[in-house]
Amino acid sequence: MRVTRGDIELSVLTTGDVRPRNRLELKPPLPGRVERILVREGDVVTKGDILAWMSSTDRAALLDAARAKGTAELARWEELYKPAPLVAPLSGRVIARNVEPGQTVTSSDAVLVLSDRLIVKAQVDETDMAQIRLDQPVRIVLDAFPDSPLAATVEHIAFEAKTVSNVTIYEVDVLPQDPPAYLRSGMTANVTFHVDEKKGVLLLPAVAVKTGETAEVLVPAEKGKPQPRTVETGLSNGKMIEIRSGLAEGDAVVVDDGLPASTVKAKTSPLSPVMRRPGRRAR
Repeated sequence: MRVTRGDIELSVLTTGDVRPRNRLELKPPLPGRVERILVREGDVVTKGDILAWMSSTDRAALLDAARAKGTAELARWEELYKPAPLVAPLSGRVIARNVEPGQTVTSSDAVLVLSDRLIVKAQVDETDMAQIRLDQPVRIVLDAFPDSPLAATVEHIAFEAKTVSNVTIYEVDVLPQDPPAYLRSGMTANVTFHVDEKKGVLLLPAVAVKTGETAEVLVPAEKGKPQPRTVETGLSNGKMIEIRSGLAEGDAVVVDDGLPASTVKAKTSPLSPVMRRPGRRAR
């Protein structure tokens, strides 16, 4: 094989799922009956908006009794005994509407669920955490929409680890820059963290480079066995490796099956896109 010139990219590939950044369940201020709900799932609301009107248990009983006496009596009690509003505590989107008007609820029932913004929660292997940083560019590919990758950035990196299938991982919040309308909580995704890249550099397949105290390749000799040559290497993604010095473009090298290859080994785990392993590097 020969030394070529091209581009190389180092990235960390893992999986994640879409979740609300802040998920807030709105529960009624008092037990009673839902009189009106003013929003639907998917509606965008502003902090302070009235989302529903609630009747306490006493008010609901009074209105039912007044309704039996006629519309005039009902209107009188509706004017005297006002319903309680359910107010949006933050701006966001309604992602769940769990009840309908007329239903009886307790103070522990979630009437509506709000989310301020959807993010992707990625699971990163502990061995790759040194390569993850805030505001790092990320590419998201939703399993449901593989032909529509999303640009994103790292918003938050967890400080506390979790153990998943005997693998230590850290959760990383990835924020889509321009989330599409079809993005939904619960969607699964492949997440690629861009670590580094070089353009127009000399490249060799990593299998051709022996690494140890120094990096060496085998070059053909006019007579006899191929001879080792020390080279200076740079960026490697496990498949290709950058050659900084020691070889020129077009130089031939020999692959000796007896030499250990310079490869990036990934920890086996059930979380990555292929065989579910977090931290698998990809080009």
